[in-house]
Amino acid sequence: MATLDIQTPRVFAPLLQPARYKGAHGGRGSGKSHFFAELLIERAIVQPGLRWSCIREIQKSLKQSVKQLLEDKIEKFGVGGRFDVLETEIRTPGGGLVIFQGMQNHTADSIKSLEGFDGAWVEEAHSLSARSLRLLRPTLRKPGSEIWLSWNPESPEDPVDAFLRGPDAVPDSIVIQANWRDNPFWNDTLEAERQIDLARDPDTYDHVWEGGYLTVSDAVIFRNRVSVEAFDTPPHARFFHGADWGFSQDPTVLIRAFVEGEVLYVDREVFGHGVELDETPMLFDQIETARKWPIKADSARPETISHMKRRGFNISPADKWAGSVEDGIAHLKGFKRIVVHERCPNIAKEFRLYSYKLDRQTGDVLPIIVDKHNHGIDALRYALDGYIKGKGPMRISPEALIAAKRR
Repeated sequence: MATLDIQTPRVFAPLLQPARYKGAHGGRGSGKSHFFAELLIERAIVQPGLRWSCIREIQKSLKQSVKQLLEDKIEKFGVGGRFDVLETEIRTPGGGLVIFQGMQNHTADSIKSLEGFDGAWVEEAHSLSARSLRLLRPTLRKPGSEIWLSWNPESPEDPVDAFLRGPDAVPDSIVIQANWRDNPFWNDTLEAERQIDLARDPDTYDHVWEGGYLTVSDAVIFRNRVSVEAFDTPPHARFFHGADWGFSQDPTVLIRAFVEGEVLYVDREVFGHGVELDETPMLFDQIETARKWPIKADSARPETISHMKRRGFNISPADKWAGSVEDGIAHLKGFKRIVVHERCPNIAKEFRLYSYKLDRQTGDVLPIIVDKHNHGIDALRYALDGYIKGKGPMRISPEALIAAKRR
């Protein structure tokens, strides 16, 4: 069967060759997603019966998937008669199938359903956890199967970067970098957006448009104080739970933490975007201890706190005072270390980005906290309410922990 007439930008040409792993990283407007979408539609036509999984680390709904992009490509190439686009999947010629899934919901048993698939495309692969990558790779075991990954890099420590771009790159892989300069379909609208960021947001321009890593500067508040790693939670830990409520595009967050000695551990998180009030209990119940232990929450939403109380949560407002944000940060920095479990990628990212304001002219770090990348960190401050009282670096004594366990 003849292939489709697809104009492939030169930068993506290496990815047309067979390889177990195909990676494309770079900034906004590079065409990475469009290339893989077109390649998948073509592959489905020339390989009847193809079965493929389109994956993200977290996928709460199909709106977060690449399903709409694939539908657009099917329409663009005029091959709608060969595909059956259903609500949750796309059926391809010859009895094939394209499905859309979130890796975070998979277990070692559930992912076995992908064993016979021909491949997977992981979009926004910078968010893919080490656990998910470990689950996915050996599951797709069909001879000739491929794993495609597209992402805008954030950190060289992200699992996908360590796997495909690290000093020990895996064999049988083709990895390319694509940016806006490589896109022959670049248009005036994208160029105007790029120029705005170049002029107004130079701190993140390189990451957004040039595919550079998010840089760590002296302005980052928790620089060199936080590590992300796997650890076992002690069976008798005294848990601290903190909640931050979502406003508009901001997420609703619940964080769980505990303290050992002078080290603060964050071992659970839930982040929900667009969560309605009646859906919040279900979100919080994703942390199994949420109903068993006290929760301290942002006092700005007393009606939400009342609602959660009526739904069976032991929740109360955290104290706020003039300078409580600064005091809270000072106390968090008073710990010898903060360790975030690798299953908590959202607050881990916040710790990398939460920063003081920079003077654009002089480069000086100003004593002004930028109100961004802080929803999980705010929830963590609330969780420790009662121990943060603006009296110098925080140390939770063993006696205090024992007393807290008895409450």
